[in-house]
Amino acid sequence: MKVLIYGLGAVGTVFATFLKEKGHTVYAITKEKYLKKINENTVCAKGIWGEHTAKLDGIYSSVKDLPEKYFDAVVLTVKSYDTETAVKDLKNIVKENTFLILAQNGYGNYETAKKYISAKNILLARVIFGSKVLKPACVEVTVNADDVVIGQPENLADEKKVKNIVEEIKNAGIPARYSPEVYQILWDKILYNCALNPLGAILECSYGDLASNEETRRIMNKIIIEIFKTAKLHKIKLRWKTAKEYIDFFYSNLIPPTKDHFPSMYYDIKAGKKTEIDALNGAVVKLAKEKKLQVPVNETITRLIKFKETQKI
Repeated sequence: MKVLIYGLGAVGTVFATFLKEKGHTVYAITKEKYLKKINENTVCAKGIWGEHTAKLDGIYSSVKDLPEKYFDAVVLTVKSYDTETAVKDLKNIVKENTFLILAQNGYGNYETAKKYISAKNILLARVIFGSKVLKPACVEVTVNADDVVIGQPENLADEKKVKNIVEEIKNAGIPARYSPEVYQILWDKILYNCALNPLGAILECSYGDLASNEETRRIMNKIIIEIFKTAKLHKIKLRWKTAKEYIDFFYSNLIPPTKDHFPSMYYDIKAGKKTEIDALNGAVVKLAKEKKLQVPVNETITRLIKFKETQKI
């Protein structure tokens, strides 16, 4: 399988390392400033899934420099605020038999990608393993709450071909499974991230710290309840009938395996980087306003993160 990883960050480096180590042809696109810091196209991933190192077939800062023009899969892992620029860059790379796999956080990436690339070529991937960058092209996988779930949100793609891609990823060592309900499952992660990421970034604490304190639990519960109200007005199907059902599952099943994890938003702020708040709580605020619904907790959280983004650490 020929694969292009667009974005060699925390998630992209994991996909690149594991797929190449399994024997696939793997190229990557990263920012120009990182190229000189990557030694001989070598990538690595360590942590809970073991120690892995691989030499990619090529790492470039522009798709124009790629020696290959056909790929079976393109894995897009850039931050959500860079999705539109990235998809425009990739629209001539994603051909008839190429799958663009959106392995990103937040709401709106699929909707943006469909403006430029046929929906039948776009797959969503719900990624819920945590990894952090140790240095350019080298990461540590710190936690995994579930399989990477992959599917076509509107069931427009050939199911057999999608399952083949998923099987290749799974065989490479990344826990993965296919689901035609990937859009609903992705919303599970949006709920999870909206409740935990900004609050963990603002208060500089782990998911477990947030869940163990009654005050922060109340805030997270309000965030979740507001999202359920917003989804209902937009007729967005969630896998949970009520907010209470999800909240119970959230604390009993999702928090325990990730209790020591700090959100990527925390590290982004520490590094002085822009966060993905507009694709998370900010997206909830925008969707709510379209239906004239007030979501004060999500709006407050969004504004606090935007404030944090302006502060020099």
